[in-house]
Amino acid sequence: MLNKTEDALRALGLMTLGSRLKRLGERLQAEVQPILGELSPPVPAGQHPLLAALSRHGAVTVGELAALLGVAQPGVTRALGQLAALGLVTVATTVEDGRRRLVSLTPQGEAFVAAARAGVWRRVEEAVADLCAGFGEELLAHLASIEDGLAARPLATRAGESGRDDIT
Repeated sequence: MLNKTEDALRALGLMTLGSRLKRLGERLQAEVQPILGELSPPVPAGQHPLLAALSRHGAVTVGELAALLGVAQPGVTRALGQLAALGLVTVATTVEDGRRRLVSLTPQGEAFVAAARAGVWRRVEEAVADLCAGFGEELLAHLASIEDGLAARPLATRAGESGRDDIT
């Protein structure tokens, strides 16, 4: 009989770490969305890091923005299209190379980020700090260690080629 109270991802331990982190990220974004919904225009939670990065770094290319966030360029391009439609960013080709697109906040985008930073971003950070009370800094250090470890030596390398011997 199926144990409906078992969390299959938890039960599988480290093997499903990626799935658990994805599930947790999706839940955090879903729970933060109503708070972010206080801002106008409404911007999905997943797009706020793009706005924060642009505010922090100024005008950057699409590729540079993807690298700053550590995400794939196609996803950044889609998000930028939505943010441009809201009037929060501009995307223009660079003078030196017409294939490169430079992204920057519009004056409306700058005002949006200022309002977000002063209000909802601060409240979200405080709520997450409360959730992680007593271990937040350690958690961030562990996440950085995992990210750095994957960059230095991917899982496929760590798993080695010996696992293929088991497949016939």
